[in-house]
Amino acid sequence: MTATRSQTKKAAESGGAPPPESAPEESRAKPGSKHKTTDREPESSAGGPEPKRTKKESQSPPKTKAVKNENGSAVEAHGRDEEVPSNILEKGIIYFFFRGRVNTGTDGNAPSSVDDIARSFILLRPIAADAKLGSGPIGDAGNSRLLAVPKKVLPQTGRDRWICFVEKAGASFDKLKEEFLSGSEYATKTKGTRHTPAVTPVGEGIYAITTTGRESHLAYMLTLPAKLGEVQTAIGLKEKGSFIISTRNPGYSAPGNARLPKGPEYPKEVLDEFRSLRWMPTLPKHLDYVNSQILLVGESSGIEKALEPQDTKNDVEDPAEEMEKLSEEDAQRMKGLSSDDSSRIFADLEVHAKDYPKLQTTF
Repeated sequence: MTATRSQTKKAAESGGAPPPESAPEESRAKPGSKHKTTDREPESSAGGPEPKRTKKESQSPPKTKAVKNENGSAVEAHGRDEEVPSNILEKGIIYFFFRGRVNTGTDGNAPSSVDDIARSFILLRPIAADAKLGSGPIGDAGNSRLLAVPKKVLPQTGRDRWICFVEKAGASFDKLKEEFLSGSEYATKTKGTRHTPAVTPVGEGIYAITTTGRESHLAYMLTLPAKLGEVQTAIGLKEKGSFIISTRNPGYSAPGNARLPKGPEYPKEVLDEFRSLRWMPTLPKHLDYVNSQILLVGESSGIEKALEPQDTKNDVEDPAEEMEKLSEEDAQRMKGLSSDDSSRIFADLEVHAKDYPKLQTTF
């Protein structure tokens, strides 16, 4: 059930997270699959010793043929010939949504201001680190993660620091359709039937979780809409943006207004990594546990710091170059999904756009 406006406001002002929209599900979910290329040296066609290679040739991995997944997904496993930058811990597709306050969106009335928003959401669909994007929908790998943001807007500067939490992990598109995307109605004794609206899309693009050593970042580049509208600007979206992300140690009690009914059920090896720290830089595996609490801190400087190259000695591709490639591939595949942005987003999530609000750019 969506938190009331007063609960959301109270939590937002204190930097805490309001109660989840739905009851906690299984805490451990299927993590996103990772693929690594381990190609062997090709044998000489003459059966003799392999000819000597130049230094440049020996540093370049043998090229592999991209193979499209059997389920028709746009994700082409092992599609990158170049070595993936080591500071990209994860990459994939990102979607931004908001849900209007109770009883907004009825009779076709969309939210008319930020005040009509109850909560924002970030949906992550990871892909393999060495994958590229071809044509078609992203495909359901059953590894999507839903982050619930306690405020109406996203953090924009270093002064904006508040906690979001993993509401769903290892989620299939069917599960998202049933438990997140759709609206609902419920009866009350005093106010009659109340309507919780379906979520409204406000953006789609690509993302990377990166490390700069002391910090982790969630960097993104928007594909849709092609031009930021009033709504995107109001909630803090940028064409290229980033957040510093840290994970709370569940061994320390959260403040009362940021406490969830149940904490994440991390295995011992994850708990040990926190040591005595209250927070640690977020790792992708933290997002595979429901109720993980993630601190989002805005970065007004954009994505430059998040995509700063860490390996300057070896001939490894720049993280920004990999993000640009992925962004271009995403733009091309989304064009082929439908004729308008709303239909493209929902087609990617394997639902019918007519059942949901259109991508909103103006209030």
